[in-house]
Amino acid sequence: MGIAASYRLRLQRRRWLIRAVRKRRDLNSIVNRTRQIHARDVLLFCTLRNERIRLPYFLEYYRALGVNHFLFVDNDSTDGTREYLKQQEDCSVWHTLRGYKRARFGMDWMNWLLLKYGHGHWTLTVDPDEFFVYPFCDTRPIQALTDWLDASSIKSFSTMILDMYPKGPITGQPYAEGQNPLEIASWFDSGNYMIQRNARYGNLWIQGGPRMRVFFPNQPELAPALNKIPLVKWDRKYAYVSSTHMLLPRGLNLTYDEWGGEKASGLLLHTKFLDTFPHKAEEELDRRQHYSASVEYRAYAEMLKDDPELWCKWSEKYINWRQLEILGLMSKGNWA
Repeated sequence: MGIAASYRLRLQRRRWLIRAVRKRRDLNSIVNRTRQIHARDVLLFCTLRNERIRLPYFLEYYRALGVNHFLFVDNDSTDGTREYLKQQEDCSVWHTLRGYKRARFGMDWMNWLLLKYGHGHWTLTVDPDEFFVYPFCDTRPIQALTDWLDASSIKSFSTMILDMYPKGPITGQPYAEGQNPLEIASWFDSGNYMIQRNARYGNLWIQGGPRMRVFFPNQPELAPALNKIPLVKWDRKYAYVSSTHMLLPRGLNLTYDEWGGEKASGLLLHTKFLDTFPHKAEEELDRRQHYSASVEYRAYAEMLKDDPELWCKWSEKYINWRQLEILGLMSKGNWA
């Protein structure tokens, strides 16, 4: 990359950080327990709206993984989300009435909280329907991964989003509060992915899976991006650019091996497709707060009229992380 292009990216990063500082005015503290945070704690950051039914298992999963403190931005939920999180002793909660879209789809709020509280910590930025899976996650806490990353001088850890879905119609099995969503959405596409390199930011851009196959069969280029970099050893000079798909400085996006080897990577098991999804999609379409004039949610709404089945004869049933590594969807690299 040339000097001029590098300079433009530095200016862009500065602009996003200034914007995040300004957008802090959007946020009203409901409960701030960040004084509980210790130097080596792993922190989780999340923006959400009306996800009360998912929260008990979400918190249980990430507590078991080793997350020490949760920082939530509640975008004006009406289902008790905010009240529930306020009662959790390891959660800090902020509330905003402001538009998700005007905050760069929540990333201005996340960048501010990461700048304020994430500096020097390993931070995990995820959505409430995403479950982080990494090599040895069934036997090693997340601190084992971050210790190895520190020892290897690696500051960011990449994942692919793996869309999980049920066998049968999406609305066929009711989801109960506190339930592991993978008990219902236990299937995934083991192939059917397109990968290309983003020349400007250096990250890999991945599309495919059931969302491209079912919702964007005639316009695959419009299918959602499946690449994310959710786990980062945060520094106050960093900024997310577009969701957690890419960061600045640009070097944080170089999470793959350009010389033919394999760097360690993980997955985000994406459990969007439960029986709660049609109502959620309709709500989000009405709000029109999502990327590109909500093209993704318009596609969902159109297809969901027929209660589609995402399962097909090539679907694989999820077993564990080792299965995902064998299929080439994640890698332990040289972490043994």
